[in-house]
Amino acid sequence: MSRIEQALQKAKKSRISGAEQKADINNIEQESATSIDLNIYSAETNNSSDQLLEVEPITVNNRMLITALDERTNAVEEYNKLRSTVISLTRGEAFLNSLIITSCAPSEGKSITALNLAISLAKEQDHTVLLVDADLRRPSLHRYLGISPEYGLAHCLRDGLPIEKALVKTGLGKLVLLPAGDIIKDPLDMLSSKRMEDIVLELKQRYPERYVLIDTPPAVPFADASVLSKMVDSTLFVVREGVATKSVITKTLEDFRRKGILGVVYNDSKAASKKHGYYYYY
Repeated sequence: MSRIEQALQKAKKSRISGAEQKADINNIEQESATSIDLNIYSAETNNSSDQLLEVEPITVNNRMLITALDERTNAVEEYNKLRSTVISLTRGEAFLNSLIITSCAPSEGKSITALNLAISLAKEQDHTVLLVDADLRRPSLHRYLGISPEYGLAHCLRDGLPIEKALVKTGLGKLVLLPAGDIIKDPLDMLSSKRMEDIVLELKQRYPERYVLIDTPPAVPFADASVLSKMVDSTLFVVREGVATKSVITKTLEDFRRKGILGVVYNDSKAASKKHGYYYYY
């Protein structure tokens, strides 16, 4: 008979005290690898949205993170419009709360868009936001925020580190960051693993009102975004004017369409820049 079965029988027959039950459960979790997967997010269970708001905010010095600077500009308003659009498209009979944010090519602004959207959503009263840096090839979210986290997603996937050990409460509204951690030269096996599937499922289901945004590598040179798109509800594409060709964009969107595309963010539009004096246009 397994140790788990013995513990369950002991609890049923003896109706042991709460303290004894807790001791047995702790022993079981130490010996059961399954318990790690089932409880990867347990440390946040007792953390309310109010507690998230009590965290001292990260000091943001990067001017690209305009939604964190509490300034009323046209660019901030555009991100707020994007936030409203995302909420509108994801709230229906089912809450489509998980999405990846990617682009066709490098240097299209996907990570900056992911951060500004996440901050805008996190400052909105009804939602907490978990932003995941799944660009293990070239992680950047922590650098934009000006932090140096010790652990991240790579440690959770490679070393079995519990997710709660890698989370960073930013204090920017109700935003929590799961940084990438170590740079991985070829992370595709990690990102397509059962462990990653379990993590994404847990993050999606743990809090019914939480958005889970996942920043990924560009979709054309790497398969990471395609793999992760199968684990989430939809994909948000960032297209920067003058970077990817129309044929590449069309083909990439067609490839992702059957997996669910939420929409396309048209970034760095020169026409919008000349008219309004800012670079973000949706």
